[in-house]
Amino acid sequence: MTILRLLTLACLCFALPGQAAQALQPWLDTALPGAVIRLPPGTYQGPAVISKPITLDGDCKVIIDAGGRGTVLTVKADRVTLRGLTLRNSGDSHDKLDGGLMAEGNELLIENNVIEDVLFGISLHKTNDSIVRRNRIRSRSGPSADRGDGLRLWYSTGNRIEQNDIAQIRDITVSNAPRNRFVGNTVKNSRRALNLLFAHRSLIEGNRFENNSTGIVALNSDGLIIRRNLIIHAMDPAGAGIALKEISAALIDGNEIVHCAHGIMTDSSTNPINRMTFVNNLIAHNVTGIYFYGVRGSHIAIGNTFRSNLWPVSIVADGDPMSDVWWGNSWDGYEGFDRDGDGIGDQPHELYAYADRIWMDTPAAKFFRNSPVLELLDFLEKLAPFSAPSLILRDPAPRMQPSAQPVAQILDQVVDRRK
Repeated sequence: MTILRLLTLACLCFALPGQAAQALQPWLDTALPGAVIRLPPGTYQGPAVISKPITLDGDCKVIIDAGGRGTVLTVKADRVTLRGLTLRNSGDSHDKLDGGLMAEGNELLIENNVIEDVLFGISLHKTNDSIVRRNRIRSRSGPSADRGDGLRLWYSTGNRIEQNDIAQIRDITVSNAPRNRFVGNTVKNSRRALNLLFAHRSLIEGNRFENNSTGIVALNSDGLIIRRNLIIHAMDPAGAGIALKEISAALIDGNEIVHCAHGIMTDSSTNPINRMTFVNNLIAHNVTGIYFYGVRGSHIAIGNTFRSNLWPVSIVADGDPMSDVWWGNSWDGYEGFDRDGDGIGDQPHELYAYADRIWMDTPAAKFFRNSPVLELLDFLEKLAPFSAPSLILRDPAPRMQPSAQPVAQILDQVVDRRK
C-alpha cells in the first residue's frame, strides 16, 4: 500500500502543464495525518474532502475548481491548515450552502486564500478556536439578496477573523456563535457587512465597512464591544452604520460613522442594570446621527462628536428623556459660549423636537423630511412654537471642540467643573 501511494503521488507531481485538471482527492486520501502537502502549480478538481489533520499549501499557485458542483473544499477534521489556494466555481444551491469552503473542526488555520466565483465563501459550522485571516472572498455578481454569505459562523466559538478582504457578498452571518473576534477586515459592496444573532461577547475592532446597505446589525447579542471601526456610505433607505436590537451591555467606542442613513440605531437595553454606552465616536454627515426607538433610557453617550448630520439625534419613544445620560459631547449646533476657556460650554446643550414631532407621531411623514416646506415649518416653530416642543436630550457639559481624550479625563473635567 505504501508503494501504491508513492506511485500515485509521483504520477500527479509529474503531470504535464496544459493537461486537464488533476484530481485532488487522491492527494488527500493518501496523505498521512500531520502531513504537509505542497501541491505543484496547476488546477485541481473539486469537490474534495479533508478528513484528517494535514496542511494543504498551494503557494498561491494552485486552483481548486469544483466545476459548478457542490462545495469546492470540505474540512471534517481538527488542526487542518489551508494556505495559498484559489477555490472557485462552486454549485449554486442556497439550501446546501454550496460555496468555497465548508469547515467542521477545531484549531483550523485558513489563511492567504482566494475564494471567488462561489455562492457562499467560508462556512464555519461547530468550529472553535480557529483562525481565518488574510483571505480574499467574492461571491457571484447579481443582486445582493441572491448571493451567499461571504463568511458564515454557526455554533462556533473562540475564532479569530482577521484582515480579510471581503466584497460582493450577501452578509457575514454570525449565528449562535459567541466570543468571536472580528479584527482588521474590509467588507465592501454587500448587503449587511456583519449580521449578528445570539453572538454574545463578540469583539468587532478596526474594521472598514464601506458601501454596504448596512454596516453592523446585532440582535439578541449581549456584551458586544464595537470599537475603532470605519463605517461609511451605508445609505440604503432602511440602513444604518450600527443597528442594535434586544441587546444589553454594549460598548460602542471610537468608531467613525460617516454618511449613513442612520449613524446608530438602537432600542433600550434589555437589562435595566446594564447600559448601551457610546464613547468617543465621530458621527458625521448622516441623515440621522443617532436614532433611539423603544422605551427611553439606559443609554450613555460620552465624548462623541456630532458633525453635519441632518438630524443629530432622533428619539421615538415613551418615557423620560432624562433617563439617558449625555456628557461632554461635541455638537456642531451648540449655540453657547465658553467664557472661562475650559473647553466646556457655559450652558447645557438641549435638543428639542419641533417639526420633527410630525414624523415621530406619524412615521409615514418621513417621506417629506428635508423638503422646503418642512424646513420652513421647523424654522417657524423655533421662532414661535404653536405647540410645546419635546425635549430630546440635555448635555450638561458640551465640549466646544472634538476631543480624543480618554473618557476618564472627560469625566474628571466635568466633575471639576461642577464643584
